[in-house]
Order: sequence, then C-alpha cells, then structure tokens
Amino acid sequence: MKYFALAFLSVFLLFSCQNKRETAANTPDNTQLATLFENYWEENARLFPLEATAQGDNRYNHLLPNSNTKGFRDSLKTYYQSYLDRLRQFERAELNANDQISYDIFEYEMNTQLEGLKHNTWMIPFQQFWGLPLTMGQLGSGTGNQPFKTVKDYENWLQRIEGFTVWADSAIANFRLGIANEVVLPKALVEKMIPQMESLVTKEPSKSLFYGPINNFPEEMASADRQRLTEEYKKAIQTKLVPTYQKLAIFLRQEYLPKARTSTGIDQIPGGKDLYNYYVKYWTTTDKSAADIYTTGQKEVDRIKGEMQKVKDQVGFKGTMDAFFTHLRNDPKFTPYKTPEEVLSAFKAIQSKIEPYLKKMFNQTPKTPFEIRQTEAFRAASASAEYNQGSPDGSRPGIFYVPILDATKFNTTSGMESLFLHEAIPGHHYQISLQQENEALPKFRRFSWYGAYGEGWALYAESLGKELGLYTDPYQYMGALGDEMHRAVRLVVDVGMHTKGMTREEAIQYMLSNMAISEEGAIAEIERYMAIPGQALSYKIGQLKIKELREKYQKKLGDQFKLASFHEEFLKDGTMPLRVVEKKMDNWADQQNK
Repeated sequence: MKYFALAFLSVFLLFSCQNKRETAANTPDNTQLATLFENYWEENARLFPLEATAQGDNRYNHLLPNSNTKGFRDSLKTYYQSYLDRLRQFERAELNANDQISYDIFEYEMNTQLEGLKHNTWMIPFQQFWGLPLTMGQLGSGTGNQPFKTVKDYENWLQRIEGFTVWADSAIANFRLGIANEVVLPKALVEKMIPQMESLVTKEPSKSLFYGPINNFPEEMASADRQRLTEEYKKAIQTKLVPTYQKLAIFLRQEYLPKARTSTGIDQIPGGKDLYNYYVKYWTTTDKSAADIYTTGQKEVDRIKGEMQKVKDQVGFKGTMDAFFTHLRNDPKFTPYKTPEEVLSAFKAIQSKIEPYLKKMFNQTPKTPFEIRQTEAFRAASASAEYNQGSPDGSRPGIFYVPILDATKFNTTSGMESLFLHEAIPGHHYQISLQQENEALPKFRRFSWYGAYGEGWALYAESLGKELGLYTDPYQYMGALGDEMHRAVRLVVDVGMHTKGMTREEAIQYMLSNMAISEEGAIAEIERYMAIPGQALSYKIGQLKIKELREKYQKKLGDQFKLASFHEEFLKDGTMPLRVVEKKMDNWADQQNK
C-alpha cells in the first residue's frame, strides 16, 4: 500500500508540474511587471547616459554625470535596492515563461550590482584598457556612438565636455584616496596610461582628434552655424579638453606612478581577494571557484596542444612546437600585406566566403548594417580587435574594428578567420544585433550584457568555422586553435596572477610558450588581464557551456535536433546569466522532444 501511495504521489507531482508549466505558458505578460522594468530602464538611461547614447537613445546625449562621487554611488545603491524590493512583490510562479526569465535576470542583476558597490573599485577610476578618458576620444572624434548630424548634436557634445572636466578632477581625487589606502594600479599599467593621455594634448585645435566633427559638418548645416560651432569647438579643445588631458597626464606621471605597486595580482591590494572572487562570479555568471577554473584551463591547454601537434604534422614541419610558433610569427609568407586597405579587404573576403553557409545555420539574421573599419590611431596601440554595436534602428552600423599599427607586420596566421567569426559574423554582430532588434523584450534585456553569454557565444562561433566553409587552410585552422588556446591560457594566467602569485613576467612567458604570439602582443594581453581581473575568464567558461548544451541536446533529441533551431533559441532572448540560459534551453529541448 505504501509503494502504491508513493507511485500515486509521483504521478500526481508529475501532472502538477506539467500543469504549472502549461499554465505559465498560457499566462499573458504581466503589465505591472512590464511597467516596473520600463521605469527601471528610464532611470537607468538618466543615470548612465553614455549607455543610452550607445543604444541609440539620444535624449541624454548632453549629460555626463560624475560617477566618481560618493553621492552617485549612494544613489545607485538606493536605485538597485528599491527595484529589487519591488520585484519581490511579484509571485514568480504565477508569471508566464518569458516573464519568469525576466524576473530571474533582473533579480540576478540587482543582487550583483549591489554586491559590486561594496568594493573599493571607485579608487581606480580608469586604466589603460577601459575608462572615460579613452571613451571621450572615441565619442568626440565623430566616428563613435555620439551623433553629429544636427546643430543640437554638436551642442550636446560641448555640454559633455563640461562634464568631463569635472569628472577628471574627481578621478584624480579618487586616485589619491587609492594611494592613501594602497588601492593602486601596477606600475606597468600606469606607464601605458601616461602616453594615452599625452596623445590627446595638442597645441593646435585643428590637429586634435576632437576636431573631427568640425572637419565633417553635415552638408545641410547652415554656414552661420558652422562658423559659430567651429569657434566654440576650438575654444573647448584649447580651454577644456587639452588642459584636462594634460592635468591627467601630469598627475599620473608625477604623483601616481611613483606610488603604483610593483605586484601583479589584485589580491595584493586591501580587500583584493574578495574583490577577485566577486569578479569571477560577475564575469562567469556561475558559482565556479577560481581554483576549478584554473584546473579547467590547464586541461584545455593540454587538449588544444594535441590539436596543434596534428596541424604541425600535417604541414610537415619538423621542428619543435616552439620552433613552429617562431616560424608562424616570422616567416615572410605570413605577412603579405602592404597597406591597411589590403588587410581590411582580406576580412571582407572572409565575410563573402561564409555567406552561403549562414542560411543553413541561422533561421534569423540581423537587419542592422555591418562594417569593417581600421581602429583609430590614437587608441590602436593598446586596442584589440573589437566589435562596436550598431543602433537598434539601423541608423548606425555594427562596426568590426581592426587595429593595424603596421600592415606589413599583420600576420595571416594570427587567426583572421576565427577573429572574424568571433568579433563580427556570426559572433558579436549576430548576437548583439538580434537582441537589440527584439522589441518584444523589455529594454533592460534588449540592451543587457553578460560576458559569459556574449563572449561565450562569440568563442563558440569560432568553433563553427569548418561548418561555415573556413579553416580549409591548415594555417588558418592553426590560427583558430591559437585563438582557442588564447582563451584557455587566459584561465590559467588570470587566476594565476590574481590568486596564485604568478608575476606579470611569468604570465607573459606562459603565454609565449603556448601560443604563436609576439612578445608585444603577449604583454598587451597580460596587462589587460591585470587591468580588468576576471573578464578574460568569461569567454572560455561561456563557450564550454554552449558546447555542453549543444552536445546534450544532440544526444537527447537525435534526428529531432536542428542546429538552426538551437541557435535561434539560444539567441532570441538576449544575454542572460549561464544558470538562467541553461534552464531556458532545457525547457526548449523538452518541447522539441514532445
């Protein structure tokens, strides 16, 4: 009788869960929850107007709040906590499936932001890789997110310049508090920041990067407006921008550099160990420990080494792997380009090659235009290839930026095909554009970013190379393996530097011994991980999760598994923490099975 009762209970629970799922599926969108999300996003745009500009929301293009103040941080704490409290007034189980996903993402986001505010990150306002002084250069050049189409647009930028001068003074004050509390950057990074600031100091305004919008007035702009704005921009460059960058450069050189630390890892600053654990969780959106990630990295390095050995044997190279790396770096046949235009044309050829295959793998493709551009000279020395998102309405294209310091040294074996798949199509351009174009999502999801999802997808996109007609050249496949090795090495060196006492020099050497990368390239990469701890973990952790899910569903669904459907389901709801996406994808697989 007892066993019958247990069996009856199991069947009852099974039907009960099924009924709940069906009820959730048939429940309409919760309008009150939608209003909560809309209100949150409206406040977010005012608090973070640069993000609004990047998303094509031009209402706040004149604003640049001082994010360096305690008052601003306190307002963020109130902001996140109040919305978390309001969210919890809803009964999650009574929401439909899409609203449940929104609930889970929003709750995760509020908790994560609140936890982040507990750390002393504000004592390091910027570094050589990210920060407002570099962003201002991109925006003010006239080639970035900041629009320069109308007189109002030009006046908006002048107001943002005013905000930047105030921000910079507060940044210096926060750096000084960091010095007092021993929360400082490593010397190697500060040495890179100084020339970045100095490069934006010019005696002649017309030679300034910030003169770009004046050189490119819209044809329809009246001559009187052109004349007035020209004078105002010259004055702003001479009296606001140049003095501000000069002040930052002098401070960094004379006051901050002597106090910068000689240690490598962030665990060497007060509170650094807890901060790194937070960064690991923030960037991977998992509860994986740094130690587990380090072990995963070592295993992936060993696996990829085996694949590289196969390529070396295939092309008949007789030396060691280190010798093969040297050959790939230095043989003149791998540096055939003479001009930046030739490099950009080679990337365009990759785009043309994969186009026939994309239709078989993707049911839905973006409407947002796409362009390939050379990275601006002022930031190229410290920049990696990157994708800058387009605007949702298509007025600004998604842009794949390629830094080309010297075209004659641009190496074809650096993984050009895999780089394009990652940064451009079907990597970041597909993922970000499809997300932004989906007006059915609340805005906090349309414009969200989770590195483990977004970078994980982009690295997964690299693994599609053979299915997209690429990697037929063994040297390009070696480049793809090099790119994957790059992400595996990151797990080892990032965790190693920030928790295991690995020095900058040891990390550079580890990278050089496992990759066909120049010493200059390895230094730039390692210093990036020093500047933004944990971010580099997101790529490989996300990719491994997506590969795991694909393999799981292929095994579970058999002939019912359709790769294009898998990709569509993964991408259509935008970025989210890995724990949320796995739950969503499991539900999708269950539906396919029915």
